[in-house]
Amino acid sequence: FRYLGTGQSLASLHFAFLLGKSTASVIIRETCVAIWDALHAAVMGQPHKEQWKEIADVFQQTCQFPNCAGAIDGKHIRIKKPVRSGSQYYNYKKYFLFVLFAMCDANYSFRYIDVGSYGSRSDSAVFAHSEFGKLLHDKALDLPEHTALPGTTSPAMPFVFVGDEAFALGENLMRPYSSRGLSLARRVFNYRLTRARRVVECAFGVLANKWRFLHTPIHLKLETAISAIKAACVLHNFVRARDGFNFEDSLTHSLHSHRPSVVRGHRQGAAVREQFTAYFMSPHGALPWQLDAI
Repeated sequence: FRYLGTGQSLASLHFAFLLGKSTASVIIRETCVAIWDALHAAVMGQPHKEQWKEIADVFQQTCQFPNCAGAIDGKHIRIKKPVRSGSQYYNYKKYFLFVLFAMCDANYSFRYIDVGSYGSRSDSAVFAHSEFGKLLHDKALDLPEHTALPGTTSPAMPFVFVGDEAFALGENLMRPYSSRGLSLARRVFNYRLTRARRVVECAFGVLANKWRFLHTPIHLKLETAISAIKAACVLHNFVRARDGFNFEDSLTHSLHSHRPSVVRGHRQGAAVREQFTAYFMSPHGALPWQLDAI
């Protein structure tokens, strides 16, 4: 806990507790694995239909984005070069890292994480190869049936996840429109999507400010570093459930976003996005301040 909370180096822990560096590293790994095993099912279990509806209700109340089941993003975790890894973990930012991909709810809790993907991969590639991405593609997430948006009776709309432009558009995955030559309606959609997507950025901010080892490169073996990230994420959920949320914790963080890459969506996703765009400009879906905000 001293390491996770302060980010002290192994050398510092060696002098503080009179332990060898290798011994301290083993203790960190074994403790983090035990934390993950003990808390994962309790604080990060896969939601079922009713829980997805509850998550969507909170997104509608706090972010005014209906039928939203979660926000997704990927973050860089800086590490020392893993042994015999070549350039797989080397990123365009000129340092070594792996990716923490996460999906969170509107209460800033992580509902799914994927840790350890190569730093050279884009968010879209990490998502596509993750268990969550495969479940979403195979329609195996137990999402609720299509539901009409608030104030309307048709059409029935799918439950969606929101991400940035690094992700491919899909029936259950919304991304913003390209920033060039946008109409008023599309600018409003981008604003409304950003209001929902920002919760995952805030969750990363709370995570980094609570567990200070994320403020500096992690000088541990790759497997131990992955275990430390997983432990920090379940502890984040545990503390969130116990203590609630302090907005100031989310204002800054040292985790770096991926550089967006150009990815294509498909027609079904484009049709769903157009329906949301029209809804956000309708009397039932418009917000009084949205035109001033863009």
